Amino acid sequence: MIEEIVVRYKPSYITIDPRTKIFLMVTVTSIMATGSSHGAMFYLRHLLMVLPFIALFISKKGKAAIRFLILYLIIFALNFVVLPYTTGFLSFLVLATVGIYTNILPGFIMGYYLISTTSVSEFIAAMEKLKVSYKIIIPFSVVFRFFPTVKEEYISIQNAMKIKGVTIRKSPIEMIEYRLVPLLISVTKIGEELSASALTRGLGSPIKRTNICKIGLKKIDYFLLLLASLCWVVFIFF
Repeated sequence: MIEEIVVRYKPSYITIDPRTKIFLMVTVTSIMATGSSHGAMFYLRHLLMVLPFIALFISKKGKAAIRFLILYLIIFALNFVVLPYTTGFLSFLVLATVGIYTNILPGFIMGYYLISTTSVSEFIAAMEKLKVSYKIIIPFSVVFRFFPTVKEEYISIQNAMKIKGVTIRKSPIEMIEYRLVPLLISVTKIGEELSASALTRGLGSPIKRTNICKIGLKKIDYFLLLLASLCWVVFIFF
């Protein structure tokens, strides 16, 4: 468990403040979700498509960046390989799938980047500097630990099923049952335990907490904030 946490939060090539990451995620998700690609928006959308992959590479998450890039290329390939040979409802279905995923995936990648490169302590320290209410900080701090914990739980269940010989080749129905049902039960318990853990650590206390995390805006943060702000200017006026 300790080794997994150390690997998860290993130092990046460039350290970015959590507040910058959140602003970048909001920018990418909001602008890409509009679906507009006329004039200046065409270049803006391509910039925002590339930004999440650059963020993953500078955070030493090259494997995740390559996996997402392959998925993105497959989705784009559907436009040229499948779409010309389909008609009617099937053509609409392929076109809608490609359009939805190309708009949503960059925001999803930025969310993955934010959660996988930011510890709960860093997130709380950043939110406290922004004077955000603890009514918002506590639920989001639970979310930050929720997805990695669910992933670890799923890997444990998967390994247990492999030992018992329950695989998709031998028994696909049992594989779904024996993995999905325990995972759903674990998810319910994980949510309750993380909420209790957050309150136990004093997040709901009215007394101001101290934090050993050193966060602060650096040159790279100012550059990225300026870049994201310019993206909003282009989005609003063009």
